[in-house]
Amino acid sequence: MYPFIPTLAGCALAVAAMAASAQTATPPGADKTPKTRVLEAGAKLLQGSGPIPGFDIYLVGFHPMRDMPENQIEAHHYCHQQNEDFAQCVLFDGNGRNANLHGVEYIISEKLFATLPEGERKYWHPHNGEILSGQLIAPGLPAAAEKSLMRTKMNSYGKTWHIWNTGHHSEHNDPLPFGEPMLAWSFNRDGEARPALVEQRDRRMDVSTERIRSQRDDLRALARPQAGVDAMQGQFARPTREIPAVVDSDRAPAPAPAR
Repeated sequence: MYPFIPTLAGCALAVAAMAASAQTATPPGADKTPKTRVLEAGAKLLQGSGPIPGFDIYLVGFHPMRDMPENQIEAHHYCHQQNEDFAQCVLFDGNGRNANLHGVEYIISEKLFATLPEGERKYWHPHNGEILSGQLIAPGLPAAAEKSLMRTKMNSYGKTWHIWNTGHHSEHNDPLPFGEPMLAWSFNRDGEARPALVEQRDRRMDVSTERIRSQRDDLRALARPQAGVDAMQGQFARPTREIPAVVDSDRAPAPAPAR
């Protein structure tokens, strides 16, 4: 069998060469800033490793399905920041070894959103409501580091598809990933999320959405009007009210004319 060793070695070299020459898509965006690299390193150290190595930024938030507003889930995001303007996340229904992968999310900056064709923008939900409401958290990070991370996501957008209704805390679930992928959205008004959904998360993870919200009050000054804030207005079963500084770009006042 020794004569086969050079052949196997040659095959391995050929495969390696093919892999090295393979072209992969590179998302547009600016190089990571030193601050972003520090945040990544801190997240990896303090938040621990998730189900997928390399996806070290851990976020927990909530998503309603775009066409089924009362179908709402808790999503554990494990994200990799590709560059300063683009991140990709895999979504699970928990943070343990047996968590089910139930979706994906891509996160882009306001700058990249502005480059999207008009027909594409309807798939991307705004993030300011999630951040300023205190619903989106980064478990395990000190408050100052978490706030710094959220600051970098202000005015960003996400495109999220959920591919498996795994249920959540005794709710209905499918035994397998049935049906078509579901486009998810963000909560952009107080009252849209079912109170029990947020309360259960807070109790289980020992956090306070209201306290986190108050700690982020100064981030309102960074908020600019976003597309999609009003996309699901009036479709929820509860009364809702606006979140300060979370404004749909279609309702934003026109800029004053230059003098």
